[in-house]
Amino acid sequence: METSVVKIVCSGGLFLAKDTKRFLFVQRTKEKTAGTWGLVGGKKEPQDNTIIDSLTREIKEEVGKVPNIKKIIPLELFVSNDQQFNYHTYVLLIDKEFIPILNCEHSGYAWCSYNLYPKPLHQALKLSLNNKTIRAKLEILLDLI
Repeated sequence: METSVVKIVCSGGLFLAKDTKRFLFVQRTKEKTAGTWGLVGGKKEPQDNTIIDSLTREIKEEVGKVPNIKKIIPLELFVSNDQQFNYHTYVLLIDKEFIPILNCEHSGYAWCSYNLYPKPLHQALKLSLNNKTIRAKLEILLDLI
């Protein structure tokens, strides 16, 4: 039996500031997702040893140096039907909101309260944030901080 190799592995980080209990969203500028709001993140590159290395690199590229991330909490793993695409979503817990230094991939940012997200959300993110299990995880996390 052949095992399929995942061709594309990506990750995204949903920053959560403990002081305001708000999440960071960034507005995309690229191609078909231009104008939609999403997470910081992207594709794992060959130089990235782990998915967290990939996410750390993407954070630096897309929003610059950020305050110390206190915890990286797995939120969701999406696997496409053909098993060729994996997207790891993490909550990145920080003490305080920061002003991102955006690169050319984003045209804006917004710190938003739970369930008061900017529109239009990237379609995949919208599906995730409307998922009952994901919503329950975020609500528990917000209650704990």
